[in-house]
Amino acid sequence: MRAHNERPQVPAMIILSFAVKLFGATMLLLFAVSMVSTGIERAYGASFRRLVTTKASVLGMTLTGVMLAMILQSSAAVTLLVAGFSGTSAIGFSAGMAIVLGGDLGSALLIRVLTLDIQRIVPVLLGVGGFLFLKTQGPMLKQAGRIAMGIALILISLRFLRETMDPIRESAFLPAIADYLVQDYLTAFITGVALAFVMHSSVAVILICVTLVAIGALPQSVGLSLVLGANLGSALIPVWLTRGMSAKSRRIPLANLIIRGTVSVIVLFAINQLPTPGFITAMDNAHALVTMHILFNLILLLSLPFVGRLQGLVTWIYPDNETPANNIPPHHHSVLHLNVTTSPKQSLTMLQREVLRMATLVSEMIAPAFGLLKSFDAAQVAAIRADEAALNNALDHIRQYSAGFDHDSLTKSENRQMRNLVDYAISLEAAGDIVAKRLIELAGEKDREKLRFSDAGFDELRALHERIARNVNLATNVLLSADIESARLLLEEKAAIAQLEQSSRKKHLRRLSSGDSDSLASSDIHLETAYSLKEFHSWIVKIAHPILVREGQLLETRLIQKIGGDENAG
Repeated sequence: MRAHNERPQVPAMIILSFAVKLFGATMLLLFAVSMVSTGIERAYGASFRRLVTTKASVLGMTLTGVMLAMILQSSAAVTLLVAGFSGTSAIGFSAGMAIVLGGDLGSALLIRVLTLDIQRIVPVLLGVGGFLFLKTQGPMLKQAGRIAMGIALILISLRFLRETMDPIRESAFLPAIADYLVQDYLTAFITGVALAFVMHSSVAVILICVTLVAIGALPQSVGLSLVLGANLGSALIPVWLTRGMSAKSRRIPLANLIIRGTVSVIVLFAINQLPTPGFITAMDNAHALVTMHILFNLILLLSLPFVGRLQGLVTWIYPDNETPANNIPPHHHSVLHLNVTTSPKQSLTMLQREVLRMATLVSEMIAPAFGLLKSFDAAQVAAIRADEAALNNALDHIRQYSAGFDHDSLTKSENRQMRNLVDYAISLEAAGDIVAKRLIELAGEKDREKLRFSDAGFDELRALHERIARNVNLATNVLLSADIESARLLLEEKAAIAQLEQSSRKKHLRRLSSGDSDSLASSDIHLETAYSLKEFHSWIVKIAHPILVREGQLLETRLIQKIGGDENAG
C-alpha cells in the first residue's frame, strides 16, 4: 500500500496533456500581449516618439518611461524606442536611461494591474473590442478594438493557465521540480533569464510565475528567483535586437543590462541567503511576488544619479564608428552588385534589400522635415539633401539592375515581383522629391519671412506629420512581410490622411474668416505643407496595392467592403 504522505504518480498521458495545455496557454498569453502592443503602436506610435524626444527633467523622463511601458506592455519596447532615438542623437544618454529605467518600473506596475481580480470584465472587453474591430471603419477605432480584445485574451490565458495546473500540482511531478529549484536558486534564476529571452516578453513570464505561485504550484522563493531572472532576461532582449544598429543606439540597452544584471544578482543572493523581511512574509505569496518585483525596479531608479558614469564604459565598449574615407554614410552605399550574376531568387532578394534601403532613406528624410517648420536648421537641410542624392542614385542602380535581368529565366510570379519592386522604388523617389524640393523650401520660406503658424494650425500639421511618419514605418513592414492585414490598414490610412488634410484646410479657412493674423500671414505655407504631406503619403502607400490586388482585396481603386465582418468579400 502507498504510504499516507506519498504523492500520487501522474500517468504519462496526463503529463503530455499538461504540456500541451501549458504550451497553448503560454502562446495565447504571448499572442495577447503582442496584440495589445501592436494596436497601441499602430494607433499612437508617432505620438510616443514625440513624447520620448520632448525635453523634460529626469523625473519627467522617468514618468514618461513608466507610462509608455504600461501602455505598450513591454519595457523592452520602450528600450528599443529610446535606442533608436539615441542613435540619431535625438535624446541624450542620461535622459534615455531615465526613460528606460522608468519603463522597467512601469512594466512592474502593469503586472500589478493584470493580476487583479478583473475576470468579470472579460465578456465586456470581448464584446466591445470585437464590435470595434469588425464593425467600424476608422483605423483608430479598429486599433482600440484590437487593444480591448488583447487585454481580454491576456486575462483568459491566465485563467487557462491556472486551470492547466490543477490536475498536476498535487502530483509528484511539479513538486519534485519545485523542490529542486528551492535547493538550487541559481538554476531557477537562469531559467527565468532563458524564459524571458526566448519568449521575448518578461511581462508574460512574470505573469506565469505569479499565477503558479498564487495556486501553490511553486513556492514563493522559487518564484522570486524566476522573476529576478526574468528581469535580467528582459534587459538582454533589446541588447540582442539592437546588435545590428549603430554604436550610439546600442549603448543605452547595454547600460541597462549592466545595471539590471548587477542589481538582480545582488538581490538574488540576498533573498536566498538572508532572512526574509517580515512585511513580505505577512503577505500572501502572489502579492509578495508582485511587491518584490515592484520594489526591485524602484531600487533600480536609485542608480539614476550615477548613470552618467556608465556612459564612458559603454562608449569604450561601443566606440563611434569611423566615418569612411570618402565621408559617405554607410546607408548611402548600394547593396546591388551590377556586374555579378546570381540566381533569380538571390537577385530579387538583393533588389528588395535595395528598395528597403530607399525606404529607410525616405524615413530619415520625412522624420525631421516638420521640425524644420518650427526651427530651421541648415545642417539638417544638408543631411536631407544628401539623402535625396543617395535616393536618386539608388533608383538609377535599380533601373540598371532590373534592365540587366534575363527575364526569360524568371517565372511569371518573379517577373511580377520585380516590376512591383521597381514601381515602388519610383514611388519612393517621388516621395523623397516632395520632402527635398517642397517641404524644405516651404520651411525655408517661413524662416526667411519670419512667419509663424497659429497654435491650432501648428497642432494640425504636427498631427498630420506624426501619422504619416508612423505610416512610413508601416509601409516598410509591408514591404518586408507582404502582410495582407497591414497592407489593408495602410491603404485605409490613405483616406484617413486625406480627411485630416481636408479638415485642416477647412479649419484654416475658418481661422482666416475670424481674422487670425498668424493664419493670414502663413496661409499659403500652411495649405501647401498640408497638401504636400498628403501627396507624400500617397506615394508611400503604393506598396499596398499589388499585395491587395493579388489577394483579391482591391477592386479598381477601392478596398472591398467587408460583409458581415468578414475580411474577404465573396
